[in-house]
Amino acid sequence: MSPDTKKPCILALSDGTVVRGKAIGKIGTTGGELCFNTSMTGYQEIFTDPSYYGQLMMMTYPHIGNYGTMSRDDEANRVMIAGLIVRSFSDDFSNPIADGSLQEYLERNNVVGITGVDTRRLVRHIRTEGVMNAVISSETTDEDELVKQAKEWDSMMGLELATKVTRKEAQTIPSDGPYKLAVFDYGVKKSILDNFVKRGCTLRVFPAEAELDEVKSWGADGYFFSNGPGDPNASADYALPIIEYAKSTGKPLFGICLGHQLIAMSEGIEVKKMFVGHRGANQPVKNIETGLVEISTQNHGFAVDEDKMDESVADISHINLNDQTIEGLKFKNFPGMSVQYHPEASPGPHDSQYLFDQFLEMVKEGAGDKVQG
Repeated sequence: MSPDTKKPCILALSDGTVVRGKAIGKIGTTGGELCFNTSMTGYQEIFTDPSYYGQLMMMTYPHIGNYGTMSRDDEANRVMIAGLIVRSFSDDFSNPIADGSLQEYLERNNVVGITGVDTRRLVRHIRTEGVMNAVISSETTDEDELVKQAKEWDSMMGLELATKVTRKEAQTIPSDGPYKLAVFDYGVKKSILDNFVKRGCTLRVFPAEAELDEVKSWGADGYFFSNGPGDPNASADYALPIIEYAKSTGKPLFGICLGHQLIAMSEGIEVKKMFVGHRGANQPVKNIETGLVEISTQNHGFAVDEDKMDESVADISHINLNDQTIEGLKFKNFPGMSVQYHPEASPGPHDSQYLFDQFLEMVKEGAGDKVQG
């Protein structure tokens, strides 16, 4: 479809900023927290990452849709973003193994979007003014009404979303290895589960609001707390009792993204809302222990508050070289580690895959006399 034949569309920000473009995806109205991702590729993995649930995704790379979509690239069984903003949308694609176009994919998943937007200018605006809510509409041209809607949209602060994206019941994922992991699904990505399975871990994946008795009966050799959307403080009621139990077993714990924040909170370390957040596949992270720098994939709007760190409960293992925020912790009162970024890196670089190996070594040590079968 030519850009000239697309329906007019409006993006309205809660601070009154309004931009006009053309509609992509489903015709409709949607809203959420406006964030941006700097990745050049991997748009489908980004759209299906549960950590983005309820957010409007603005891609900074200008050309989106040019390699179509493939079902194998989904990180979840549905699209998680609330809406899409791009500079130049491609209705046609050149990938011979693609299942279909991005336009078909967005329509099938009921995603409202806008193209023809100066994303570079908008990203600079967000970086200056801070993250804010916005509304996309291809149904109305009433700018004042859309700005009003954006101002009234629910804030991410205090918003509990992990239960919106978790599975309904526990699921076992087998492997050919002897180790058993309990995985707590706050919005876990498929590629994280794949990383554990290929390392010989049989998984019992529990929903966010897991029953403690069922967790105990699994007899795990280690506990993993996943990524997910929303304010971690709003997930504390159901997550922290499980984390406390996991710590009491003496078995190792590992957390990524939201899981990292929740484990830190269980040790009394506070988590804060970030001014903008980190989202992209090019974030430099320094490993404090080795001195090496990793290029990482990140997706988070909350972070452990470096001003509230308690060195008696954890050491900082990784820092972000862009803004010095905390990217990883090693805990002192139990065998545990956590990172704010995504070592599974889908999409993105593979510099941080070693973290899965480190955790598995902790699992093997804690499992004692279990023998690789």
